[in-house]
Amino acid sequence: MNKLQAMEVFVQVVDAGGFTRAAENMQLPKASVSTLIQSLETALAVKLLHRTTRQVSITADGAAYYERCLRILADVREAEESLSRTRLSPSGRLRVEAPTGVAGEIIIPALPAFFERYPDITLDLGCSDRPVDLIEEGVDCAVRGGQLGDSTLIARRVGIVQFTTCAAPAYLDKFGRPRHPGDLLRHRCVNYFSSKTGKTYDWDFSRGDERIQQPLAGHIALNDSNAYISAGLAGLGVMQMLNFTAQPYLDDGRLELLLPDWSSDPLPVHVVYPQNRHLSAKVRVFVEWVAELFSNHPGMQLKSAPRQPPPLYR
Repeated sequence: MNKLQAMEVFVQVVDAGGFTRAAENMQLPKASVSTLIQSLETALAVKLLHRTTRQVSITADGAAYYERCLRILADVREAEESLSRTRLSPSGRLRVEAPTGVAGEIIIPALPAFFERYPDITLDLGCSDRPVDLIEEGVDCAVRGGQLGDSTLIARRVGIVQFTTCAAPAYLDKFGRPRHPGDLLRHRCVNYFSSKTGKTYDWDFSRGDERIQQPLAGHIALNDSNAYISAGLAGLGVMQMLNFTAQPYLDDGRLELLLPDWSSDPLPVHVVYPQNRHLSAKVRVFVEWVAELFSNHPGMQLKSAPRQPPPLYR
């Protein structure tokens, strides 16, 4: 039995809450994961996990051993990565999650430069607007917008996003052009709902000391930014888009800017990662790279502090 591999498997099983998800995250057969845990328990002469047909839970001995394993594995990775850093070439598989719009518009176009700088890193980039459980799904780090609800994650603020209110000219020719946020009560709006709660987000507008926050009626609500854009382009109603996403459509006339004197609450963007994980070299360089990338992007630069923001996409 490879003791270090068995420790890694044990930690992954505890984090993932089961053998199947741990096997998927580590790309190992489920039988191999089960065998390694059994061999580890035999070698230690203790029961580390309670197993039933429905769930796996950790024993008291297992919890103590889990904490020791985390420290040991962190020390091993630190020793390995110290050599990697001297070669200036972090390596390995890196799992990252990012919102669809930010990934498609900013991160992916810049990845050739990332891989030129770090050719030994293999990236699995999940692009989704749904909230992801980093530990359960074996994700190393994630780019997230809005308020951070999970206090167990370490977060580094790397940018801020602004919103533009707009609609397709065909819709506006048919239903008229709103001159004030209150006019939107008589319009159809393309809404965005939370993948986690199912709640449709309110719309907010500010101008000087004036502030309006209200739900707006519409025939459709979506939870994916690409689908949201498609709905607006199809003339289904007024929408609020990320500035840098909306700009090309405004430039070519497929969308028309509305309420230019009013602004919506800007939202912060963070890179987050689990606090019980050693920050590996590959995660560290990716976080630094994203921070640098966003700092140089006009649509993501930290310019002003947001107030009480909802999640990134609405």
